[in-house]
Amino acid sequence: MAPSVNISVLFLFLLAAVGDAAIFTVVNQCPYTVWAASVPVGGGRQLNRGEAWTINVPAGTTAARIWARTGCRFDGSGRGGCRTGDCGGVLQCTGYGRAPNTLAEFALNQFSNLDFFDISLIDGFNVPMAFLPDGGSGCSRGPRCAVDVTARCPAELRQDGACNNACPVFKQNVYCCVGSANNSCRPTNYSRFFKGLCPNAYSYPKDDPTSTFTCPAGTNYRVIFCPSA
Repeated sequence: MAPSVNISVLFLFLLAAVGDAAIFTVVNQCPYTVWAASVPVGGGRQLNRGEAWTINVPAGTTAARIWARTGCRFDGSGRGGCRTGDCGGVLQCTGYGRAPNTLAEFALNQFSNLDFFDISLIDGFNVPMAFLPDGGSGCSRGPRCAVDVTARCPAELRQDGACNNACPVFKQNVYCCVGSANNSCRPTNYSRFFKGLCPNAYSYPKDDPTSTFTCPAGTNYRVIFCPSA
């Protein structure tokens, strides 16, 4: 005989798991088309000006990113490429995008049942972004980078009509904070450039104190491309 199951307990467990899932609404407020990307859940979607895309992200999702791709062309099978943020020449991303690209990063239901989220400019900047709580828990604070960083980008960091960060350009430990440099990683003039324009976004890998945000698990979120200043 199969072991008995307490149906009420099972139902409550499943209900709680569903309740902790998050709804992400990705909105394009740019005056041009972007091709939104989301991994590991979502893939990709063309968003014309004013359009939105809703993604249901399971509880416990980690190492997740949402970003905008620009200057894309795809054929009927979803093959092609993008000027910025390309993810291997496909509309439906399964891997991270190519720098430079502004990133919304998150991990759901982590320590103390909290979501951790941020905007990162470590891979550079291509589109202004806001990453804000959108109901579900009463949490209201999130990062914004509404400035056109590219317009002020140092010449040596300009790439494909966007602004790259120093690590992808120079590939030196002082900028990338890898290996033995990780423990002694410090801000550089390039990271200070990004931080000065977007104070609550990641500007280099150890930029945690002013760049990591948390909300209780079960919070919903809104990622806005080209938010109002």
